[in-house]
Amino acid sequence: MGSDETLDGTSTAVSDGGRADSPRRGKARHAGAAHPPLSMADECLLSLRLAVGRELDDAPAYDRYLALALGIRRRQIDAWLDTEARRRGQRAKRVNYLSLEFLVGRTLQNAVLSLDLEQDAREGVHALGVVLEDLYEQEHDAALGNGGLGRLAACFLDSLATRGYPACGYGIRYEYGMFRQEIRDGEQVERPDNWLYRGNPWETPRPDERVLVRFGGHSDYTHDADGKLAARWAHSEEVWAVPYETLVPGYRNGVSNPLVLWGAVSGDDFNLAYFNDGDYIRAVEDKARDETISKVLYPGDESSAGKALRLKQQYFFVAASVARIVGELLAEGGGLEQLPDRVAIHLNDTHPVVAIPELMRLLMDEHGLGWDAAWDICTRVFAYTNHTLMPEALERWDADLFRSLLPRHFDIVGEINRRFLEQVSARWPGDGERAARMSIFEDDGWGGGKRLRMANLALVGSHSVNGVAALHTDLLKRDLFSDFHALWPGKLRNITNGVTQRRWLLQANPALARLITEAIGERWITDLEALTDLEPLAQDSAFRDAWAGIKRLNARVLASYLEARHGIRLDPDSLFDVQVKRIHEYKRQLMNVLRVLAEYLRIKDDPNARHTPRTVLMAGKAAPGYRAAKQIIRLANDVGRFVAADPAVRDVLQLAFVPNYGVSLAERIFPASDLSEQISTAGTEASGTGNMKFALNGALTIGTMDGANIEIRDAVGQENMFVFGLSEAEVSARRAAGYRPRDFYESDPSIKRVIDLVRSGAVCGGDTARYGELVDGLLNRDAYLVLADFSAYLSAQADAARCFEDQQAWTRMSILNTANMGRFSSDRSVADYAEGVWGIRPLAR
Repeated sequence: MGSDETLDGTSTAVSDGGRADSPRRGKARHAGAAHPPLSMADECLLSLRLAVGRELDDAPAYDRYLALALGIRRRQIDAWLDTEARRRGQRAKRVNYLSLEFLVGRTLQNAVLSLDLEQDAREGVHALGVVLEDLYEQEHDAALGNGGLGRLAACFLDSLATRGYPACGYGIRYEYGMFRQEIRDGEQVERPDNWLYRGNPWETPRPDERVLVRFGGHSDYTHDADGKLAARWAHSEEVWAVPYETLVPGYRNGVSNPLVLWGAVSGDDFNLAYFNDGDYIRAVEDKARDETISKVLYPGDESSAGKALRLKQQYFFVAASVARIVGELLAEGGGLEQLPDRVAIHLNDTHPVVAIPELMRLLMDEHGLGWDAAWDICTRVFAYTNHTLMPEALERWDADLFRSLLPRHFDIVGEINRRFLEQVSARWPGDGERAARMSIFEDDGWGGGKRLRMANLALVGSHSVNGVAALHTDLLKRDLFSDFHALWPGKLRNITNGVTQRRWLLQANPALARLITEAIGERWITDLEALTDLEPLAQDSAFRDAWAGIKRLNARVLASYLEARHGIRLDPDSLFDVQVKRIHEYKRQLMNVLRVLAEYLRIKDDPNARHTPRTVLMAGKAAPGYRAAKQIIRLANDVGRFVAADPAVRDVLQLAFVPNYGVSLAERIFPASDLSEQISTAGTEASGTGNMKFALNGALTIGTMDGANIEIRDAVGQENMFVFGLSEAEVSARRAAGYRPRDFYESDPSIKRVIDLVRSGAVCGGDTARYGELVDGLLNRDAYLVLADFSAYLSAQADAARCFEDQQAWTRMSILNTANMGRFSSDRSVADYAEGVWGIRPLAR
């Protein structure tokens, strides 16, 4: 509330951004001690007056949302204070999860469900004169991520709290997030996603706990009286990192953990002298430059300034996070030698890996530890998850850039590398090629100097490294990190990704969740393996009818939403065939679009045949500088218009591209989907989590044997999905033999007709040049073997269409998919990490 008056009109000493008796400064109060209980109706009305400053009659819908959010959040704070008190009292080890993305979506509905406040919330909003579901729509998705990496991090925070593990997430409070996607004339246009323009009632700023982050300058080295080398970083820039805390509640267990997001505030105050001299721009330019650090997720890195900003972002949030982690341990009476026993730091991909040299710097330069002691602590604290098999996606920083921004860290990494290569040389004497492959520093091979390989630094500085699906981990061991696996056979392990069923089934699909709970009870909400109790019900015709009815209801709800919001009209009785994910060539959205054209031609060839009505939905964002991905989006929109313009086809085939894909849109799409497109080239997708969300909601998978698709196949049975395409081994063999995509074009009439149709310009008003690059890339390179898998893909699609005609059989397969998704819960994933990597245990009650 920002006031020392509580909602019941009494007063209390409140400081620290609205939280009384901060646990970092004193003893935390237990739940219920913060204020006497009020009904949610009274609390909402009082929040509206005291915190929002509105009378009920004058309050717009958003202010009523604020009043409810503040009432819910006060209950979250009680749970968090209790959680902190227990953690400190038990001296429990905590995992600190560092991620550049946290794609949390909306908070209100998740908090209502997790805190078991739905009935209270409905009473509260009744007093406000609105409907709860209408207030859910007032909240803007938090623009803190782009895709699977950020959504996985958000699922993990939910599961950590629900399992009772002490945890804290750390990231950046992006002011504008990635971008808001608009589609104009079929093309992606990026607009700022100003999600914070009305504030954020779920966060608490802590300006008094800000951390000073430094950049640039140089390192000075001296020897003290005892001859010990001492380092001093003489920096040239500084910026303040201000923490904003958002609470993540566990599911009805009284546990709440924080997500700390850092905002950049300039270290240079407003320059009044320049202002008084009339130089208004110069008076604020330093402030504006510094604060760009937390403006946008993934700024364009085509320019040297963009590259520097990305590196600044990564160091900014890890430096602030590491300082806070170490500071909290010391404030709680722990010593630095206890750090590995009290703290785990997890690096979610390579973005936060600069935390390794930062902790070394902190321990040595600020706290006086020697190298060996500091390195022992670091290598017992850090763990790293790899999320990609593509070498080009593993971050490499230009050595000169890294040295100019982080000179002391550059020297530390150099020493880490020197000592590591001594170890490599001792294991494989004279093997210079192996040492070059394993070195943290990489020569670019073009005379352009060295680059720092952040994945190699993570492997050297972490005690555990994991892949995120069985195939992904096997390929890391065999190919990408084979040398490191040979050196440290026990360091690389697999922990398959998972998703939280509370967000992706209980919240996103309430009708299906109710049906499941009525049939087997509610244990599945916190133990997803309980879904196996649904298996016998797949043979029950009445249960199948109820299941199918909910699927069609969800399709109608989605169709109504898309027509109202985007003017997209869908046939809710058609097969909803869906591919929603980040747009990238390896995910092969292009193959899907070409398949739609092949289906179009098949219908035109025999318009009187029986054709299964099908709606193909696509959504996803392309990186602003990724030309091929943006061309694929444009082609999808052109093909969609082309098919819709043909009266002989449009009643049985439709392609719609839905703009601005995000968490809240996904929550509408997954429950309505019949067929889940998971069609990446085998050996390219690390895991995928969309495949899990679809199957959890009863969609059948059409996919290659890539990522977690293999484990889904093992769980649900190949007879309950549609598998096609080359295996990873076959992909590798075909490439090794010299893949010639043009051979497929020349030998397969279906491929030739589709390619020629695109090349002719017929799908885009006769513009023959529009997709020249895409066609040329397919015929001459086809890096992701679209043409090699195309015929098998068409066959699998035909199988799916025939199966959909038998709705009883399709529904039985749908139920069995959901019933066998138990091992794909993020609850299982975090338990695997907790036991095998972090060494943490749930808090005792």
